[in-house]
Amino acid sequence: WAEFVNFGHRYVHVPEQYVRQYDRLLMGGIWAQVEIRHEYDDEARGRRSPFWIETLQPIQLGTFDLEDYRRCRKELTSEEWVDLLIRSMGLEPSYFDRRLKLLFLVRLIPLCEQNYNLIELGPRGTGKSYAYQELSPYVILLTGPTTVANLFYNMASGKMGLVGLWDGVAFDEVADLQKMPKEVVTTLKTYCESGTFARGKEALSGMASIAFFGNTNQPVEVMVRSSHLFVPLPDVVREDMAFLDRIHFYVPGWEVPKMQIEYFTNHYGFIVDYLAEALRELRRHNFAEMVDHSFSLGSHLNARDVKAVRKTVAGLAKLIYPHGEFGKDELAELLDLALEGRRRVKEQLKKMGSFEYYKTPF
Repeated sequence: WAEFVNFGHRYVHVPEQYVRQYDRLLMGGIWAQVEIRHEYDDEARGRRSPFWIETLQPIQLGTFDLEDYRRCRKELTSEEWVDLLIRSMGLEPSYFDRRLKLLFLVRLIPLCEQNYNLIELGPRGTGKSYAYQELSPYVILLTGPTTVANLFYNMASGKMGLVGLWDGVAFDEVADLQKMPKEVVTTLKTYCESGTFARGKEALSGMASIAFFGNTNQPVEVMVRSSHLFVPLPDVVREDMAFLDRIHFYVPGWEVPKMQIEYFTNHYGFIVDYLAEALRELRRHNFAEMVDHSFSLGSHLNARDVKAVRKTVAGLAKLIYPHGEFGKDELAELLDLALEGRRRVKEQLKKMGSFEYYKTPF
């Protein structure tokens, strides 16, 4: 049987070939154009459903083939592919330099890398949370504070929270999290380190990446001179340095220009459904060892730094080189950016007065 939510009918005859052809029909349904035949049987007297599916044509992606995606990637250069991804985000790449394009792609890492922790603080109107609202149906954008039961596990109902249901959980407007219970930050701290958390008698795990987006109220020069770059965060988050230490990458939002009409592209990119499926499929693959083939990381990087850098390089490699073919120079470009993003976190912790974070020259 097929259920039509908008049609309000539960028992519609569905031909078996469609179920086999579009396996995602079994995973919660898809948008499709459907022709329905009405065939009432007098003898059955309502015991059989009178509705039959004649033809079914998915509007959404019915199936996804990663090998096909990788094969087509090989036909484009790195620059062409990056431009295609930027256009799929709705932006026209000709207005941006290579560094800015890579920073845009860093925003997508939580969509293709499991348990990745990202923060971006910068001026208003730079499109920080856009990707999490528009690009993927597998990530959720939260505004305002949340509870441990909602985010992790509800002991009363026995239901898993957001980190078990979504590929990514993003917090928009972090300044509004001021009233968030301290318990949420403490549980999040454990989760961001290992992907596990304990609730009651249960030890549970999730694969969701965590992203924080917030607005800066001062120019970056003022923040650097007078305090540190974590100032926009609410006290409940900022006071927990061990939590901030678990952030893998700090995107310098002040480098991203405010969105103007001419920055939006009128060229073609990927249909967002397709791109979302590609990124979700890539989450299952592990690119973390890539760095070690060509580079060794210095002694100033502790275990957390190494993990952060590896995950960032892995995420960028999945986005730009999903076919796994790249040279040492191309890997070095990703590694430079990964080191910089992690170092920005460490330097702010050092400025916040904690002697244990003194090893910042990576």
